[in-house]
Amino acid sequence: MASPPFAANEKGQLPLPAYAQQPVIQSQTPEKTRSVGRTLVKGLVIVLALITCLQSLDIVDLRSCWSDSATVTSADLCPQASVVVPKKNSKLWKSLGKTFDTDAFKSRAVEWLGGAIRVPTQSYDKMGPVGEDPRWEVFGPFHDYLLKAFPLIHSTLELTKVNTYGLVYAWKGSDPSLKPLLLAAHQDVVPVNPDTVDEWDHPPFSGYFDGERIWGRGSSDDKSGLIGIMSSIESLLERGFQPTRGVVLAFGFDEEASGLHGASAISKYLLSTYGKDAFVLLVDEGGGFANEFGGVIATPGIAEKGYFDVRVEVTSPGGHSSVPPAHTSIGILAQLLVHYEAHPYEARLSRGTPMYWKSQCLAEHAPDLPRKLRKALKRAVKSDKALKEAQKELFKSKTFMALVGTTQAIDLINGGVKTNALPEQAWAVVNHRIATESSVDAVKEHDTALLKGLAQDFNLSYTAFGSRITGEDGGPAYGTLTISDAWGAALEPAPVSPIDAPEYALLSGTIKATYNAHRELDGNDNIVVAPGIMSGNTDTRYYWALTPHIYRYNHANSGNGTALDNGVHTVNESIDSDAFLEMIRFFTTLILNADEFSA
Repeated sequence: MASPPFAANEKGQLPLPAYAQQPVIQSQTPEKTRSVGRTLVKGLVIVLALITCLQSLDIVDLRSCWSDSATVTSADLCPQASVVVPKKNSKLWKSLGKTFDTDAFKSRAVEWLGGAIRVPTQSYDKMGPVGEDPRWEVFGPFHDYLLKAFPLIHSTLELTKVNTYGLVYAWKGSDPSLKPLLLAAHQDVVPVNPDTVDEWDHPPFSGYFDGERIWGRGSSDDKSGLIGIMSSIESLLERGFQPTRGVVLAFGFDEEASGLHGASAISKYLLSTYGKDAFVLLVDEGGGFANEFGGVIATPGIAEKGYFDVRVEVTSPGGHSSVPPAHTSIGILAQLLVHYEAHPYEARLSRGTPMYWKSQCLAEHAPDLPRKLRKALKRAVKSDKALKEAQKELFKSKTFMALVGTTQAIDLINGGVKTNALPEQAWAVVNHRIATESSVDAVKEHDTALLKGLAQDFNLSYTAFGSRITGEDGGPAYGTLTISDAWGAALEPAPVSPIDAPEYALLSGTIKATYNAHRELDGNDNIVVAPGIMSGNTDTRYYWALTPHIYRYNHANSGNGTALDNGVHTVNESIDSDAFLEMIRFFTTLILNADEFSA
């Protein structure tokens, strides 16, 4: 039997460990003891003064000495997947990569996208049903263009048209037991304001190529995504590729108008055809990659904020404006709206949310992130105080703060019919984008409470979302205040897609492989994948039941800016041709990697 690590002495006592053993010190005289004590005190004072000075200069951080503020290891902050490249189809992937690098393919890709831009497909708010509103008919010529541009897709894949203009392509795999990959995009574009046509460097539907950029409405949002997917599949078909795992394409036609006729109908078709949780993962338009704090950061949207338009309506007696009351309906509404803007929602960075995870990735991988912010973020994993410090720094960016919290914006207003008539009614619509950890009900509760005091001050009978708030006693009121769901289209925040799942690792590894291949690089650290959220809503709002793995990402290269810098929803929308070619490479890599994927 081996002897115990600490053998007991004759009295049965265990010896002290080495760090607790002290040498025997000879007794000293009281004078020497006091002298040594004074020296030690002076030394400690000097050391503390020095540390305090260094702390003020942010060179050392005393707070990290306490357990509740301890930092975590690098691996805990933002774990990164390894590069994922096709193995079974390695030769095909490399061969296509060389093709994508040629001038001939570049010319072909530019024409594919330019031709799509030259077919206007504008969608508008409040369009009538398909078959009744003639504005839908613009999608017919676009379908004709796709048929002509991508002949192999239309001779190989099974096409189903949903609600006339929704497109669902099914590329059947050889193994029907494998869940198919779902790729989504939308055919429609936001309208071009006729008053701004002269402000475009090139006509908005010209698809003009200046040798570097492709210009026109939809070049970034989202015909580049749709044509990128189609270009990838057409190229794979030309090489004779037959997938093992099926691939399904879902192209709505009114995403810019909330998808009420397009993706809404497509989702019902997909559910009835494939069933719930039938797809391995879904990739739709969304995030790309950009330079952030000295690092290249790709940001797949793993969630979307909720959406809620609140109509605020005031009524009061009319009459001739020559004998006005102290406050007209418009005046009361104006004060209510000022009160709204004076009391914005409090944004709070919370652990376990997409933007918190994004900030942790910046702390770990962005080399130029300010030192003070990096320290606070690393401590924030365990320290609430550090989390508040990090939030204060991060919220200096209004964009970051808007992505974190619930926002409100007064976007519509109406009231009055004539200058000499007192307005009997005035209304406004307040748009809310709801934080991922909040809800539609929370917004209703907040807005209801916010206006209650002013309703009482103006003696208004107040009804909020169908419930009487004031005026139940039946007493006389000067007028009414009603807040309600403006369009009946309230949307809860999307479920947060998992980032610890193999499907997310597949996407992350594909992003890294695409980035490397396009630049002839090696290694896992050339681009960092950090989860985030979308600033708006996509067609995925209708697809939640199809898979828990929904990622909004199309690998658009935003350089030193954001995707919105490419003229999205405004004049001079364009895309760099090389960025578009990289998107085609991304979709090709994703299809081939998903074909070999096993969870």
